[in-house]
Amino acid sequence: MIKRAPIPSERGQLELFRAHGTVLAPRDAQDLMAYPFFSLAKSRRTQPIDYAVAGVMIRVEAVAEHGMATIWDADILIWAASQIVEARDAGLRTSRLMAATPYEILTFIGRGVSARDYQRLKAALDRLQSTTIATTIRQSSEGRRHRFSWINEWVERFDLQGRPAGLELIVPDWFYNAVLDNAPILTIDRAYFSLTGGYDRWLYRIVRKHGGRQRHGWRFEFRHLYLKSGSLSPFKRFAFELRGIVHRQPLPGYRLWIENGPRRQTLLAFAPVVCGQPVDGLVLSGTGPIVPSGTDGSCYREPKTNLTRGQNSENSALNLESNRDSNFGSRTRRIGDKGVQMRDTNIAGPRDEN
Repeated sequence: MIKRAPIPSERGQLELFRAHGTVLAPRDAQDLMAYPFFSLAKSRRTQPIDYAVAGVMIRVEAVAEHGMATIWDADILIWAASQIVEARDAGLRTSRLMAATPYEILTFIGRGVSARDYQRLKAALDRLQSTTIATTIRQSSEGRRHRFSWINEWVERFDLQGRPAGLELIVPDWFYNAVLDNAPILTIDRAYFSLTGGYDRWLYRIVRKHGGRQRHGWRFEFRHLYLKSGSLSPFKRFAFELRGIVHRQPLPGYRLWIENGPRRQTLLAFAPVVCGQPVDGLVLSGTGPIVPSGTDGSCYREPKTNLTRGQNSENSALNLESNRDSNFGSRTRRIGDKGVQMRDTNIAGPRDEN
């Protein structure tokens, strides 16, 4: 009987990339910000997400044992993207095989470091691994779909006393290639990790992706946002949640208000906030406030990197905006001495990005 040679594992073919333990700017991939890839509920979701708009198809499936990866679980992917981008910009080699301590991941995403937090981290990794995605985004040929999980596999390591010593995980090609392509990566406000509501977190990513640093803001129909959320709630409940967010104004660096569209549709409008300027909690429908010249995208400032450029094969640790995709863009200009305001709004039906 002929013995077959063992099939080499994926881990054996990848170089280990050790995460850096210092404070880094949080970075997110625009594809993950713009589309419904995650459950917005803290309760277990097993019903798939199906999204098909303007040639973009996404199907997200979960298993009953773990449920679908949530928008809180996506914090781990933000951590991974931030590590990869920071190391790449410093001239260090990166890899899909990443190593870190639970402490490094948890502190980066603003969580506690208790035993319970560590158990929640492991549950999040299980959901990321067991959730499968099929999508046409960034595929070279029409009709082609890429199927993957957010994490191919992960390993837990222990010290001699049986205490957690570190984690190793492998991110998929689809995610890794999205991160290495510089254009689709955005820096997000660290205050994002303090947002506790699923809708709050989802809407911040939508606003950050589409609003960017456009001083005069962008607009979306409520109905279109409902499609982009992948929410299981009825539309009326979804609209109620959006209005509540507008009233609370919780999104760091952005102001929200509601307008009535030319076809009497309800629009959510958003624009960057001037640093230090208070945000009104209530904005009347149909009022498009002027955003002053010189508005910054956010009051958040990136921490300076501690990585150094070199030829190192790994990053050692102690322990282990162009936004043309919105379907509502506007600009305001002043005409004549009387300062007449003219608002030019490009309005299209529900469509999506390519």
